[in-house]
Amino acid sequence: MTSLIMIVITTALVNNVVLSQFLGICSFLGVSRQLKTSASLGGAVIFVITISSAVASLLYNFVLLPLDLTYLRTIVFILVIAALVQLVEMFLKKMSPAVYQALGIYLPLITTNCAVLGVALTNVQNGYNFLESVLAGFGTAAGFTLAIVLLAGIRERIDEKVIPAPLRGAPIVLLCAALMAIAFMGFGGLS
Repeated sequence: MTSLIMIVITTALVNNVVLSQFLGICSFLGVSRQLKTSASLGGAVIFVITISSAVASLLYNFVLLPLDLTYLRTIVFILVIAALVQLVEMFLKKMSPAVYQALGIYLPLITTNCAVLGVALTNVQNGYNFLESVLAGFGTAAGFTLAIVLLAGIRERIDEKVIPAPLRGAPIVLLCAALMAIAFMGFGGLS
């Protein structure tokens, strides 16, 4: 039980996919303008990464490995991720058009988000079983959500302040992200 909890903590905080591994930076920087859209994207990412980790684990362990087709794992994982993102996109378009509009291009970009594929490949590399893969996927997605929501909160506050002209826009956002990455390095002692 302790090892399962450590998988979640490690993937969410110590090896945060955005702030430690620098995967998924495009949507991290692009969607983090507002807290609501960041939380919505985070929810979509939690769903996609957790479910894709589960499906990828099952496909790898029960189809690709027994048939000696492991060289197809990247293609298979991408197809699984693309299908899940389409599912999320259809759901949001039907149930919450405002969130769908707010996420814009960043929702379909989850398909090409290297963080999603990175989790599936890392789970295989680490030899995780089904439960460990699901928890690693959930922890990674929770860490992504935590990082994007924190950055959105900071960016909303920054918009209220007077920032020197050379630092306005992308420079101040990148500085904030760098400081967050440094702060997350402090979680390294947990593992």
